[in-house]
Formats: sequence, structure tokens, C-alpha cells
Amino acid sequence: MKSLPESPQGVLFDLDGTLLDSAPDLHAALVTYCSEVGTPPAPYAAVREVVSRGSRAILRCAFDESDEALLERMPRYLELYHSMMCRHTRPFEGVDPLLDALEQRGLAWGIVTNKPGYLTDDLVQQIGWSDRVCAVVSGDTLPVRKPDPAPVLLACERARLDPARCLFVGDDRRDVQAGRDAGLFTVAVQWGYLDGGDPHAWGADIVLEHPRQLAELLHLKVPA
Repeated sequence: MKSLPESPQGVLFDLDGTLLDSAPDLHAALVTYCSEVGTPPAPYAAVREVVSRGSRAILRCAFDESDEALLERMPRYLELYHSMMCRHTRPFEGVDPLLDALEQRGLAWGIVTNKPGYLTDDLVQQIGWSDRVCAVVSGDTLPVRKPDPAPVLLACERARLDPARCLFVGDDRRDVQAGRDAGLFTVAVQWGYLDGGDPHAWGADIVLEHPRQLAELLHLKVPA
């Protein structure tokens, strides 16, 4: 396992399931879409588990169809989600104090997500992070997405961060792989969606149960 950088410069995060609990709105959009087409909606628990895999996996919770058929459904589903994506989506408990503590220490923080850019940018703005985040790399910023390390490296480049002095934090095996292959210290989080997997089996440098543990790891003073 990699050692924690002695003088870290910043932390890069996955978005859905790591910083934000977005599953309620993603499920609500699916319920609305199912109602439009006359299909019984999938249960919330099934959708929550696969959020990190993206819209196709969410649609598959309600439609047992080919990838091609699901792709045809995706534009309307995403349109519905876009219209309601900040109704119930909130940072996970402990995330806001963590981000405040990072900024007080002078550590940069950024986002690397597989979410489409137009949704990512709008959501980050609605949450109020646009002027705080050092870099945002979305699923369509490059021709490749996580688990490829290129989006993580691009975020480091845009923020002028040395990958060897940064952490990558995520709730999915692909986050750990992308961060590791990019040369960052990797953190798997147990508070996210996990895609039904065990984060201890992903090869992360450390597994944490709560955002405050990341603050403790970095010796940050969390605001009261």
C-alpha cells in the first residue's frame, strides 16, 4: 500500500456516492419515467446500489432490456433527472465540515466523476461549490472515463497539483483503480453506494467509514 503524502497538496473526490447523496433524485426521476411509460418502478434500494455505475444501470433496475434499448430510453430519463436533480440531493453528513477544513488548511479539492458534464456543472453550481472547487473533470471531458487514470491526471494538471502529493477519494472500485494508476493515495469510503461491493477488497490505501476520518487522517481542524 502507498504511504500518505508527507505534504499533501489536495484531495480529489468522486461526486455521486462520495460527496453527494444523489440517489433520492436519481430514483425519483426513474419513478417518474416509469410512470410515463407504464412500467412498475424499481425499489429505491436497488437503484441506490448501482448509482455509481451510471444511468444505464439505473434504468436496468426497471427494464430488463438490451444496452441498445436502454440507450434509447436514456435521453428522456436524463431530461427528467436534470429537472429535479437538486430537490433532495445533499452532501453526505460530515462532507461540508471536511471541505471547510481542507480550505482552511489551504488544501485544494476537486471532483472527478463519470457523470455527464452538463449535469455535473449544473449540480455543482446548485450545491454552491462552483467557486470553491479547484477542478472538475466529468465523464465526457475526455474520450475515456474512470477507471482510466486520465481524468484524474487531468484534474491534477488543471489544478496544478502533483499526483504524488494528492489523495483520490471514492465509493467505487473504479475510483480506486483510477486513483492508484494515476499515482495518488487512494481512499475508499464506506458511506457511499459501493455498487454492492466490499471496499476492503479494492486495493485502496485506506478505507474510511466517515468523512471526519479523512479530516483526522490529514490532521485537519474541523470547524464546529
